[in-house]
Amino acid sequence: MRRHAGRKRDLNWDFGPGQGRIGTVSILQALVSAIRGGSVEVLDLTAPLSGDTPILLLPEPFANTIPFRLEEISRYDDRGPAWYWNNIHTGEHTGTHFDAPIHWVTGREQDDVSQVSPQRLIAPAAVIDVAERVAADPDFLLEVDDIRQWEAQHGPLPDGGWLLLRTGWDARSGDQQEFLNANETGPHTPGVSVEAAKWLAEESPVIGIGVETVGTDAGAAHSFDPPFPCHSFLLGAGKYGLTQLQNLRHLPPTGAVVVAAPLPIVGGSGSPTRVLALVER
Repeated sequence: MRRHAGRKRDLNWDFGPGQGRIGTVSILQALVSAIRGGSVEVLDLTAPLSGDTPILLLPEPFANTIPFRLEEISRYDDRGPAWYWNNIHTGEHTGTHFDAPIHWVTGREQDDVSQVSPQRLIAPAAVIDVAERVAADPDFLLEVDDIRQWEAQHGPLPDGGWLLLRTGWDARSGDQQEFLNANETGPHTPGVSVEAAKWLAEESPVIGIGVETVGTDAGAAHSFDPPFPCHSFLLGAGKYGLTQLQNLRHLPPTGAVVVAAPLPIVGGSGSPTRVLALVER
């Protein structure tokens, strides 16, 4: 790999295979130093996981996930005098979580969460901020034209990266009713149009989409054609979803790197996930 025109002078390098060094400092050493020194900030995009974490509620006759719950095993007592630990009870798709392709019927022949390549769990991010539009319309849908306008300003979506949709919805995450925002006509939360979901799955270079809402699809997506197009198109194409993200307001439109770490559950359709972002300051 050869690079001669870095954004900062101390990031210019010229090295071949197996020579991951910048001058006399390895790339990984430089990254650790940058994190410790604050020039690279680590942001947590993960919602705290507790019994109060909002969960998706499906209407009858469909089955629902269970809320997160801790079951104490021992806590410095007769059950275990020197240690504290718990059993956890949760669904795969509770809180901030990762959707594997096998989660949806269109991806049922594809990877479960344990089979996702670890190289794909560290990827660049493009952040599209539509929070003002969502504040005016909670049923806002991202369209292909919105993505094209973003690309005209910031450049193409990153190859092998994430598209993160910043809606401001994470401000509602402390309250189940506000987060689902449902009434007699169903949930009203922002998302992606059918056309945009199909474009992201079939034509864009991204590996998946990340959102601040309870799922990757809009609240009204049950009535779309096809229903739940983000799930149907993206997971069917072998791409991924990240949901219930927080703090996207602190990310730049481009330049951040996302680290998503789901549990490698064999046969699992997804997993609660710690999602971090690395941002140059």
